[in-house]
Amino acid sequence: MPHMNKSPGDPPSAVNLLPYLLYLKPHWKAFGGALFFGIIYGVSSGFGLPFMTDQIFPKIFPADSNSANLHSWEIFIYVAWFPFVFLIRGISSFGNAYLINFCGMKVLEKIRVEVFAKIQRLPLSFFQKYQSGDLLSRTTSDTAQLQSAVLSISNDLIRQPITFIGAITALVVMAIQREGMSFVLFCLLAIPLCVFPIRRVGILLMGKALSLQQRTGGLTSVLNENLSGPSEIRSLNLQQREVDRFTTQSEKFLTARMKVVKYSHILTPLIEIITATGISIAIFQAARTSIQLDAIIPVIVALYMSYEPVKKLGSIHNKIKEGLASLQRINEVLMAEESISEPSSPAPLNKVSGRITFNHVAFSYPRTSEKNSEKTVLNEINLTIQPGEVVALVGPSGAGKTTFASLVNRLHDPTTGEVLLDDKNLKQLSIHQLREAVAYVPQKPFLFDESIEENILLGRSAYTHGSVENALRNANAWEFVQNMPQGIKQKIGEKGSRLSGGQLQRLALARAFYRNSPILLLDEATSALDTENEEKVHQAMNQLTKGKTTIMIAHRFSSIRMATRILVMDKGKIISDGSHQELYSHCQLYKSLYDNQSQSQ
Repeated sequence: MPHMNKSPGDPPSAVNLLPYLLYLKPHWKAFGGALFFGIIYGVSSGFGLPFMTDQIFPKIFPADSNSANLHSWEIFIYVAWFPFVFLIRGISSFGNAYLINFCGMKVLEKIRVEVFAKIQRLPLSFFQKYQSGDLLSRTTSDTAQLQSAVLSISNDLIRQPITFIGAITALVVMAIQREGMSFVLFCLLAIPLCVFPIRRVGILLMGKALSLQQRTGGLTSVLNENLSGPSEIRSLNLQQREVDRFTTQSEKFLTARMKVVKYSHILTPLIEIITATGISIAIFQAARTSIQLDAIIPVIVALYMSYEPVKKLGSIHNKIKEGLASLQRINEVLMAEESISEPSSPAPLNKVSGRITFNHVAFSYPRTSEKNSEKTVLNEINLTIQPGEVVALVGPSGAGKTTFASLVNRLHDPTTGEVLLDDKNLKQLSIHQLREAVAYVPQKPFLFDESIEENILLGRSAYTHGSVENALRNANAWEFVQNMPQGIKQKIGEKGSRLSGGQLQRLALARAFYRNSPILLLDEATSALDTENEEKVHQAMNQLTKGKTTIMIAHRFSSIRMATRILVMDKGKIISDGSHQELYSHCQLYKSLYDNQSQSQ
């Protein structure tokens, strides 16, 4: 990742774009070719066109009619200069555009992959701060805008100055050669005047571009959220509400977009007015001094060609400002703290016995804004889970059960204290090896839009030794899988949309069976099953948990029958620890939770 010196909140400057030019290094040949063609284009445009007007036209149309005795082949040669120059100009323009866009696409690909890879390394707390649609916008829309800015710097900041230098050279040569034409050089004073509108408009444009990218993120978030819950939206008759939400965001996006359009396109007319004034002064002065038309036209062309790059550089400046607005949003991702970090020299994790120890562990979610304070979820947890124990976590909603379990596979790190596996601090272990040693089944499992077999195979670990079929049988899923048109090759749809909730959860369980890790984290793994299948899965899980350290978050008390130990949690603390009989007799909260659920069944 390019080195950055500023914090994510600091507004970026054009200097911050320079590290991204390093992404062009692997493609230096294509980039060098693009610059070569850009130089050829600049010379042929800035110097070639005024030169033809000055040198070729007078030979074809001499002022002295007595000299008009050119042969046809001579006229043909002179006239051929025009298509020849435009041929060179066209080839160089195409070569420059093609190669620079090739490089630009490579830069865009690299930046997008860098942002996406960074997102994979960020802690779960990061995703509580940003909506998924906004992150999607940053990965697609903002990186595309940044790519455009990088192209502007790498291409036109070479091509346009060369055009400008060529035009100025032609202008100076012709002004010196023609008596009384030196006044034309004073018309170049209009060029510094263009700096003021360029700077002012650029400052305004950056703010509007940042607002636009934020509106893009908001629009994408609404769309992403809508597509994530089509069943709920229709069941609750929320279609019109969703249309109204999307319309509101779309109108805000349109307003922000039009402001960017306004400031993007107002600069060119302003510069054209200033440059036209300079050209008009030259024409006025030429008319006062009785300079002939054939003498002034080449100079006017050269003067125009010197102004044109300034106008384009103004547009480039605007493009860079838009890119800086996107860079600010991308930097918030690229520079976000990776609180779950890989140790520089990981401790070896060979044979895992499964002893898990919590020493004075506390955990707080970070503030999402300056107004919010940290939310303490766990407080002073001291506990040892012995190898092979099956521990159930029970307690009211918000007691900290899920956070407790997530510390075991380092989805979070403790704010204070330490979590140990086989007497080794988890922070000293390889994240990859640690997570291979843990099989996790969430309450709402996520499966990819791939085949059933591919989804199960994703669970492969160093501890896997069984087959996909055995895993499906153990999870009581083999029968319904066999009844599908393509069996285990059947694709399950986005987020498993072609399966029922029970089928989806059994496949997630099958993946855990296949993974065969020595530690199991089960977040109410049977919550979506009917009574018959729940009993079958419980039987299989009794077999699965033998010899494995298991932590299960229990929402239904029927699932804690296999637990050898029950922890009762409330307000981030473990308030009681024991068997069902012990807790029912001595823990009022446990008795209340158990009785309430028994009465509701």
